[in-house]
Amino acid sequence: MSTPVFPIAAILPGIRASLAAHPRLVLEAPPGAGKTTQVPLALLDESWLGGRKILMLEPRRIAARAAAQFMSKQRGEELGQTVGYRIRFESKITAATRIEVVTEGILTRMIQDDPELGAYGAILFDEFHERHLAADLGAALALDVQSTLRPQLRIVVMSATLDGERIAQWLGAPRITSPGRSFPVRMDYPPARAQESVEHHLARVTRQALQENDGDVLAFLPGRREIARAEAVLTQSLDRDDVDVVVLHGELSLAEQQAALSPAEPGMRRIVLATNVAESSVTLPGIRAVVDSGLAREPRFDPSSGFTRLETVTISQASADQRAGRAGRVAEGTAYRLWPQSKRLDVARTAEIAQAELSGLALELASWGSADLPWLDAPPVGALAQARALLVMLGALDALGGITALGRRMLELGATPRLGAAALRAPPELQALVADLLALMDARSPLRGERARSDDFRERLLALHAWRDRHAAGARGGADAGALAAIEQASKGWRKRLDVRSPASGVPDSHAVGDLLMHAFPDRVARRDDNHPLRYTLANGRGARLHEQTALLGEPWLVALDLRFDARDSLILAAAPLDVRALERDFSTLFRRERTVRWNDDRNVVEAFDEQRFAAIVIARRSVPPQPEDALPALLSAIRDKGIDALPWSENARRLRTRMQALRAWMPELGLPDVSDEALLASLEAWLGPYLTGKRRIDAIGVDDLSQALASMVDYDQRRALDEQAPESMTVPSGMTRRIEYAPGEPPVLAVKLQELFGLADTPRVGGGRIPVTLHLLSPAGRPIQVTQDLKGFWERTYPEVKKELKGRYPRHPWPDDPWTAVATHRAKPRGT
Repeated sequence: MSTPVFPIAAILPGIRASLAAHPRLVLEAPPGAGKTTQVPLALLDESWLGGRKILMLEPRRIAARAAAQFMSKQRGEELGQTVGYRIRFESKITAATRIEVVTEGILTRMIQDDPELGAYGAILFDEFHERHLAADLGAALALDVQSTLRPQLRIVVMSATLDGERIAQWLGAPRITSPGRSFPVRMDYPPARAQESVEHHLARVTRQALQENDGDVLAFLPGRREIARAEAVLTQSLDRDDVDVVVLHGELSLAEQQAALSPAEPGMRRIVLATNVAESSVTLPGIRAVVDSGLAREPRFDPSSGFTRLETVTISQASADQRAGRAGRVAEGTAYRLWPQSKRLDVARTAEIAQAELSGLALELASWGSADLPWLDAPPVGALAQARALLVMLGALDALGGITALGRRMLELGATPRLGAAALRAPPELQALVADLLALMDARSPLRGERARSDDFRERLLALHAWRDRHAAGARGGADAGALAAIEQASKGWRKRLDVRSPASGVPDSHAVGDLLMHAFPDRVARRDDNHPLRYTLANGRGARLHEQTALLGEPWLVALDLRFDARDSLILAAAPLDVRALERDFSTLFRRERTVRWNDDRNVVEAFDEQRFAAIVIARRSVPPQPEDALPALLSAIRDKGIDALPWSENARRLRTRMQALRAWMPELGLPDVSDEALLASLEAWLGPYLTGKRRIDAIGVDDLSQALASMVDYDQRRALDEQAPESMTVPSGMTRRIEYAPGEPPVLAVKLQELFGLADTPRVGGGRIPVTLHLLSPAGRPIQVTQDLKGFWERTYPEVKKELKGRYPRHPWPDDPWTAVATHRAKPRGT
């Protein structure tokens, strides 16, 4: 074929010169520049390559095939000659191949098998901006290899929308930018109508795009389900014979994908409904308009629940720009964005490593021998620790975190750790069935219509076997023949890896599916609640439930394969029953008998039980008397949960706490203990524990016990200082003892009748003389007259006015002219005096 001229041709000499001088490079090139297909070909004859191969990573299988095919055609060769590709279960590689296009996960396997990568001189990471977990791990491993074993290995990171400066700093690499080739793209933001679904909004705007633009229309939707709905709406509403509706997503067969990437027939136009598989790497000819829902479906891992769920999320600005650019490849175009123009999108996509389940990564790192790699974004510590705990449960890691023989076999198999554990623990006679289960677990359900609502995973297997056995009911009775064909193709690949010659067929034993898959999901083994037949407890301790129309009603044990997370009880979407005898046989170490102690919040008492458990599932329970050493931790935990005020504080104990806190602040040199709520809760064992021995209830703690426990926190000298420097009361000149009130952070308060202080010149002080007492001076009737910390100033300036005002109101009480020398009293004058 004639070689088209791509914009990147202008900078190919610069790319070659840079890689001749430096082993790393960051290449930024917008969509249509030709980086994917032109850069590998341009590097074939470089002297530093020395006849070695070039490895190029693509994020998706469809892109890997398309890139290899295009480069082969440019050279006028068949696939597998100079250029070939490798994806899961499929390879077009020969001894003559020098450019291998592979999906991202294959690089990790290649490096683990041959750390020096001696046959390869360059690794090209295409569309790195997508930040898939496999690409991040592959890049970190490649950099580790380059820095320790192969300093001459070339590493090129390429993307259309990339934070080039950050990537270049991470790599310590030069940065080259291609001008690209694109035409102006007009942006339009047509609003949705009231109550209009995403699919109907997209279909309406797609029809508008057909009218307003020449050529084909590319419409982006988050997933296959939305694509099917939009396809149905468009098929019903399009009144044109010259328009074909085509779908494009990663689950299509090779022939279907190639058809979607082919140009329209003469005189026809196309509407291509695609997921983000069409966002980058692949070329769709003839696109003049893009309709963008602004949505994508991405996995999100929740460490608190241990579940990964696909979520429909808003795309980043980088993705929106990438999608819009598809409209300007061949001529001026239009991008219709189905969100408000005022909406602000995140600048770039979040790296998958930050939000994915990491058991596969953890197993690869264990095999590599180190997690200390040159990461662009390091894996989160908590998610990595959780992944390692799962691998220990699966038998892939030992208790010290080292990889086991089973773990190495999992890596060789190439399945996820969960599914690898199920496959490798299966007996030989069930390996064909395992191949089917691996294929079904990797795919969406092939069931359709009413049958699609079934939560019994075995229904999917029966549909596959019926289709395979050419039973007409299997093909038509609520199952998608195309989906089943794709699943069968994957099953063939697994049978080859498992060295199985013949496929499974017929109806397996009722527990066979669950007994196999429990090895993949031991943490999701579930036991029915005896009192609630739709409710189950999972081995990880969480709750789950079946829906009202479940096909699994009455099953005592299940393995939950797909759940919709809920904070209380997650909904079981797919499960299979298992035989508890197989569970006891294969997971005997997770069965145990133990004594458990807990606090019963309804009865306000510590309870003890003798329990038989599988992991967190209680199988049998018998109430037993709690032992003193068992009850104490549960009682302390209950107090912490309820708060310090749950204890029976007497007024005297509360006042003692307040005085201790006050003097601790005023005289820190005394070393008084912190008796704040937080400190007391944190040190319950030390100060209160000795007084709880033999007790099972909070209300069994006596008032005297609590006061003694608090008093025991200070020694003799501290208690004497407390009584002297923060006294509970004070004797005033009248000879009466009056209480001092203390409050955290406030000066102490002494409320006393004015006549009781005659003869006292200065304000009393506490705290080693550092803290003046706030005097609340009262009238003979006990009503406030004055608040002061300056008693001397009161006698000199304020008392004469008070005397003048109150003497007539309280004539039976003394109001001397000279309060300095008058005798203090708490009594009124005798009658007649």
